[in-house]
Amino acid sequence: MITYAYYPGCVAQESGKELDNTTKFIAKKLDINLIPMPEASCCGGGVIDGFDENLKLFINGRTLALAEKKGLDIMTVCNTCTLTLSEVNEELINNAESLEKTNAYLAQIGLKYSGKVKVKHLLYAIRDDVGFDNLKQKAVRSLRGVRIAPFYGCHILRPSSIVKFDDVENPRGLEELIKVLEGEPVSYVRRTKCCGFQTILVNEAASTSLAGNAIFEAQEKEADVMVTPCPLCHLSLDTYQTVAAKNINKKLSLPIIHLPQLIGVALGGDYAEMGFSRHNISLRSVMAKIRQNEI
Repeated sequence: MITYAYYPGCVAQESGKELDNTTKFIAKKLDINLIPMPEASCCGGGVIDGFDENLKLFINGRTLALAEKKGLDIMTVCNTCTLTLSEVNEELINNAESLEKTNAYLAQIGLKYSGKVKVKHLLYAIRDDVGFDNLKQKAVRSLRGVRIAPFYGCHILRPSSIVKFDDVENPRGLEELIKVLEGEPVSYVRRTKCCGFQTILVNEAASTSLAGNAIFEAQEKEADVMVTPCPLCHLSLDTYQTVAAKNINKKLSLPIIHLPQLIGVALGGDYAEMGFSRHNISLRSVMAKIRQNEI
């Protein structure tokens, strides 16, 4: 059994609870032991450093120190959490001054960080630690005949000097996972582009156009469903899909699925267990196709 300190982030615990629930579902199936971190705070979402760089160091340094105290690496299910924690980790490991002032703060609450923790996203924890072969052996459904469009999003790939999981120009992690589950990955240009979430409150039209054009391209390539490893991307692609369709003047109707939901279906999860009723775009047609492939 592989054990991680589990950092779900904010979205997975509130508006995207289906992400947290399905992560825990597949963890049990894959013999992953998730140790909760109830003391951990929000990572700041790549925004807080614009207000106070030290605050970004301190709150994320605290999360890293909590995991180190448990002797565990951190597993995340959010691209932005992955990037923010990784940025702070790199800074604390490579900058003695930053580590010193962060530890001075942490000392006030009985913590210390020495740089021993690794931050891993669920996708690459499964690829590198669990192993795709083990995943395949535990699958009870094949995704054969299902065309799946991967949407990576930004923060799991860029900047490549910080998040070093995959090839920034031509990542293969999602495609490899889809193939292991016998699905058919759909290749399209916008799979590594921005979903627009970070600008949704500033310029909704520009933001939703980014998401809408990615969805439309995947539809044109005859995708049945799109999968993303990021809950913020999921919000842009699913929640705002109707708005995006109006902004780009195209008909959009593509189901968007969280990464652990896709894995969970292959591991035997049903419609209710995967929380598909919480999605704006129905997954019923996709599930009907997958149910034909019981192994």
